[in-house]
Amino acid sequence: MILPVVAYGHPVLKKKAHEIAPDYPGLKEFITDLWETMYQADGVGLAAPQVNRPLRMFVVDASAFVKDHPEADGFKKLFINAEIYQEEGEEWTFNEGCLSFPGMREDISRKHIIRIRWFDEEFQPQDQIFDGILARIIQHEYDHIEGILMVDRINSLKRVLLKRRLNDISIGNVETSYKMLFPQLKKRTKK
Repeated sequence: MILPVVAYGHPVLKKKAHEIAPDYPGLKEFITDLWETMYQADGVGLAAPQVNRPLRMFVVDASAFVKDHPEADGFKKLFINAEIYQEEGEEWTFNEGCLSFPGMREDISRKHIIRIRWFDEEFQPQDQIFDGILARIIQHEYDHIEGILMVDRINSLKRVLLKRRLNDISIGNVETSYKMLFPQLKKRTKK
């Protein structure tokens, strides 16, 4: 089932998400819904808070970057209860977008290397080091489960300059190709 993506301004996006247990009701269906929603919206990642579920879970498919980043080939993962516990290397800037900020892209600086532990779909523990574009995509989605947004990573002057655009997003004054839930529209969705 395709779920509406919540837009900037929705309170769920600013909350630290809760851990999820293996017996979470409808877990397999929700995982399927996350993948379907991400693909329908042409995203490379989607976190549960972005579909109005404050859970520590996100999906990533980096294949859109394979032309410039061969390491993205076949990189498709589900992360449950993830924890980034190490970041290192030089920070590098990359122009990021976000499904909760339709039509908006900003240069964001992030560390080059991360180490993360998480559970996979079968709740098997995983622990791995990622770098480059893979680390960046994971960090972006991880921010969502920590209640951190893309705009929180840009300087305050730039945020002031984006105020009107951010307000337009929160009230639904944007065009999207996917279903969205806008906080200022009193829970109505717009496509």
